[in-house]
Amino acid sequence: MQLMQEIPTLIAMGLFLPLLGFLVNGIFCRTLPRKWFGWIGTGSVGLSFLAFGWLTLQLLQMPIPERMFQTSLGQWLSFSAGSPVFWNLRFDPLSATMALVVTGVGFLIHLYSIGYMAEDKGVGRYFAFLNLFTAAMLLLVLADNLLVLFVGWEGVGLCSYLLIGFWWEDEEKAEAGKKAFIVNRIGDAAFLLGLFLIFAQWKTLSISELSPLWQSLTPEIQWGLLSAIALLLFGGAVGKSAQLPLSVWLPDAMAGPTPVSALIHAATMVTAGVYMIVRLNLLYSLVPVVSDAIAGVGVMTALFAATVALTQTDIKRVLAYSTISQLGFMFLAVGSRAYDAAIFHLVTHAFFKALLFLGAGAVIHLLNGEHDLRKMGGMRRQAPLVYWTFLFATLTIIGIPGLSGFFSKDEILWKVLSQGTSFSRLTWLLALIAAALTAVYMIRLFYFVFLGERRRIAHGEAEHALPANMTLPLAVLALLSAFGGILNLPHLFAPESYAERLSHFLSPLIGGEIRVHEAAPLLGEGVAMALASLIAVGLSSAALLLFLKRPDWTTSLAKGLSPIYRLLLNKYWLDELYDWLIVRPYVRFSTSLWQIVDVKGVDGSVNGVAVVARTGSTLLSFVQSGLLQSYALAMLFGGLIFGVFVFLRMLR
Repeated sequence: MQLMQEIPTLIAMGLFLPLLGFLVNGIFCRTLPRKWFGWIGTGSVGLSFLAFGWLTLQLLQMPIPERMFQTSLGQWLSFSAGSPVFWNLRFDPLSATMALVVTGVGFLIHLYSIGYMAEDKGVGRYFAFLNLFTAAMLLLVLADNLLVLFVGWEGVGLCSYLLIGFWWEDEEKAEAGKKAFIVNRIGDAAFLLGLFLIFAQWKTLSISELSPLWQSLTPEIQWGLLSAIALLLFGGAVGKSAQLPLSVWLPDAMAGPTPVSALIHAATMVTAGVYMIVRLNLLYSLVPVVSDAIAGVGVMTALFAATVALTQTDIKRVLAYSTISQLGFMFLAVGSRAYDAAIFHLVTHAFFKALLFLGAGAVIHLLNGEHDLRKMGGMRRQAPLVYWTFLFATLTIIGIPGLSGFFSKDEILWKVLSQGTSFSRLTWLLALIAAALTAVYMIRLFYFVFLGERRRIAHGEAEHALPANMTLPLAVLALLSAFGGILNLPHLFAPESYAERLSHFLSPLIGGEIRVHEAAPLLGEGVAMALASLIAVGLSSAALLLFLKRPDWTTSLAKGLSPIYRLLLNKYWLDELYDWLIVRPYVRFSTSLWQIVDVKGVDGSVNGVAVVARTGSTLLSFVQSGLLQSYALAMLFGGLIFGVFVFLRMLR
């Protein structure tokens, strides 16, 4: 009984500790000693991780169907028709997994930031925003009401704007923050419309109340309302998780500090769309056509971003397109109703992508802010720890057998292929190509940064030593990247009692999906896995040999394929297309409204009143001269005019 009384307090404490860190650092950002900011922010997230870890252990001790804790922080809104909105929180296997990723990886990023941002003048403001980012994401994953979830959804959007444009004195960085904020508003508008339709149909936005209602529906009603709701909510996910066609904001999000990039890409904002669809999987299981559309968008995004990453020269921009591509794999999984595989890849991606960004941050730190791959090289000798941890992350994202990315990526590929439809075979083939391209662009990145001799001396380059609070997170994330696959080993690699542990943990919440893959033979899974592994190992080895032995061939290849190279280098001119189709017409339309409606209409009418008043007062000033003889003369003329008027009336 005492345990059950402590659980609501721990859930609330896990949510509010980062929020408390935000308040302390934000209020006292000008008065506290500089060293305190980092430890306050990091400590609050670390304590939150401990609280959620203890709650997860309590979940594991409960019977599988009963694994859920709930608490309420009070009522928020009430309606004349429909259920009121409460600040209800739920801690179940899905929210537990997400909360541990957010606070665990977030803690390591906070710890790394202590060293990375030590000399920045806005360090207090930085850690305040970083804590608020973490708290908003926790509210999103813990919410038991879609409107409360939307508060967290908008919270991470706000924090991304604040942190991407953190160095707002630089106009380019400020513009990047605004771009992220505006593009996300498009998706968020669609998300809101979906919430409106849900409330109009069922008079509630409570997830606990909606789930049994959706379970009672039948798949035959996939057209109409359910499809519209699913598509609108997916529109929100497209914006938040940077899928086509709203992927343009995420590469520019590199303008913020590198640990911010790690937090956005690994543990918070961009995974929100994947989480939301998995949370509402009962709805999406009723509209398979919409799910197929999600899978199509996911695989095309994965392929698009992987091709663009082949040509980019900014170290963080390559990793940004890598994130977009990996998110495409997750959306392919949720669109294929392999929700457990999507969450598994989300977890492993959090490990290796955080490590890649923090490793890139260490390189940038060692080179005094240099981002250009063409000016790097030879970092293996200057930073051996960064070299080895970055190598682990590179091999993991490529999918080298035995590492966590191998298990999570191949689980997605296999569960897509095993559905056995023409569409699933096509998406599997495209995803396999995207996975192969991942090996090429990551080996290219690794070669340019760590191998060979220094290609060019960076401006202002100096030797730095990385502090322990920057190296320790790299080591921990390297271990997680290497061994994180044990969370959900396939049956081929583990006994029945230990295989797919994460899938079993999540099973009470994702029981509504179509799971054709369960009936597929293990031999087929082994062959598919071997094929993907052969491609990953073969292409990465070939690319490494090419860069080491004949780097001139890559230049010749770029020249020979000049039109394709320019297409990829310019990111398919997607930004230019938006500028031509949307931005410029909008600016012209706004300018016309300003010049016609505002200047000539609004200002013209106000100025017209002033002109009439001024003219009238000028005319009246002639009869208000102050001379008595002028007034007498005016009265005389007035009397004469009046007399003439009366005389003429009498003659009639």
